[in-house]
Amino acid sequence: MPHTTLRFCGAARTVTGSCYWFQTDQCNFLVDCGLFQGPKTLKELNYRPFPFDPAKIDFVLQTHAHIDHSGLLPKLAISGFKGPIYTTEGTRDLLTFMLPDSGYIQEMEVEQLNLRNLRHGKPEVQPIYTRQDAEDCLGLFKTIAYQIWTSVGKGVRARYWNAGHILGSASIEVEIDQENSGPVRLLFSGDIGPDNKLFHPDPEAPSDFDYVISEATYGGRERADITPAARQDALRQEVLGALKHDGMLLIPVFAVERTQELITDLLALQEAGEIPKVPVFLDSPLAIRVTKVFQRHAGDLEDLGPVPRFINNPAIHPTETVEQSKQIAKISGGAIILAASGMCEAGRIRHHLKKWLWQDKATVLFVGYQAIGTLGRILLEGAKSVKIHGQEIRVKARIRTIDTYSGHADGSELTDWIMERRPIKQALVLTHGEEPQLRALKSALIGKGFNDQDILIPDLDDVITLGVKAAPILEPAVQKRLPPAALVGPDWHNDLTELVFELRDKFEEAADDKARGKLLRRIRRALQDEA
Repeated sequence: MPHTTLRFCGAARTVTGSCYWFQTDQCNFLVDCGLFQGPKTLKELNYRPFPFDPAKIDFVLQTHAHIDHSGLLPKLAISGFKGPIYTTEGTRDLLTFMLPDSGYIQEMEVEQLNLRNLRHGKPEVQPIYTRQDAEDCLGLFKTIAYQIWTSVGKGVRARYWNAGHILGSASIEVEIDQENSGPVRLLFSGDIGPDNKLFHPDPEAPSDFDYVISEATYGGRERADITPAARQDALRQEVLGALKHDGMLLIPVFAVERTQELITDLLALQEAGEIPKVPVFLDSPLAIRVTKVFQRHAGDLEDLGPVPRFINNPAIHPTETVEQSKQIAKISGGAIILAASGMCEAGRIRHHLKKWLWQDKATVLFVGYQAIGTLGRILLEGAKSVKIHGQEIRVKARIRTIDTYSGHADGSELTDWIMERRPIKQALVLTHGEEPQLRALKSALIGKGFNDQDILIPDLDDVITLGVKAAPILEPAVQKRLPPAALVGPDWHNDLTELVFELRDKFEEAADDKARGKLLRRIRRALQDEA
């Protein structure tokens, strides 16, 4: 007798690459199709073939617009997928700009990489997809309203619930018909927003499921209850500290939500006279376009009022063109720069970091999650040197972080959200989290009465058979794309870069050329012994 299977093709023991593949006796479909971010070993999966045949995927249910959930949709389309992709209206409007921007970034990054490869005699590489590929993919979108059941495929129905994470974000309720039994009922959390988040109501969803698949990004982390005044005060202190003595403040931002939240609070603090009225540069074409989407959806959001100001304010200087962005480099201090990307993996923030990281008058303020292996995470963990565009940059800038703008529920909020979904009759599956966060959330839920065997934590490409009365189990895929160990920390690329920096420091600290020669001989002997 056929059964429905669910394969975890991404966001399994890691926080990126969200993708869940269903095979039923009537259709095949995905929930999300996201880009992998972080260490090079993980990002290399973006270039490999999908672990399924895209031409045989009947439809996609999209939780929200963030690239780690949506960024491989264009690749899916050019590989044979014909659609539809079901999204909320807000998600569609955001992806109208975000996916072409992602394609453009990939084209530019591959162009730079190929220049370096040419110098070293290495072969050229092709981008995962182009801007044009992404624009072509947009025609596959079909919008769904919140809280309305929709027949999305043969034997499959879906209903979207506001997840309170970003504009258009959703938790997705799914019913799959089963032969000789009632339907299997599932809920995908998507990314769950925190309580009292700026712009959004608290996340909502029904209860009573066979399976709940929940994110665990901050599963072991607790934040103090933050009022709007406390959030602004935390930002005020960081801005004042950064701008002392004509300092420069760099804030790597996510184009969606984080940028708009920061602009709202920076303007409020400037108008109240609590921070200096220095220029605020919004140096991200994508963030500028997304901000305009927010203005169009003002009536659907909270805390905005009928006419949100955002970039329609003389204090904000949006820089769309490359030439405008280059003009910022002429400023010697006394300004705030908001630039994407939020994890410093791409975009204009990397150019600003090259200029300012080695200067002690600069401050880099992180306001969002930094995945393992990303440049943002490496800076937060105290790196003394980093590589940007192939160049070594010493780190003398102040590195700071605040979590009052997080778009994710913390451990207690996730626990409460999951408890409200009970009864969960078959299994709770924890995904979209690093190992410590997954384990912490599982422990907290066991403390609330869940049985250990009813909480599953899949590895990448694990499979679960749904609708079976016996206790559900995770089965390893016949072919795994990466071993579990490759997902839990920085990879060899990160380690090699760190080693090169350490070796350079050792040579510079050596007393004289004789000592440096001795160190070289020791290294060569170690390499010969290893061979």
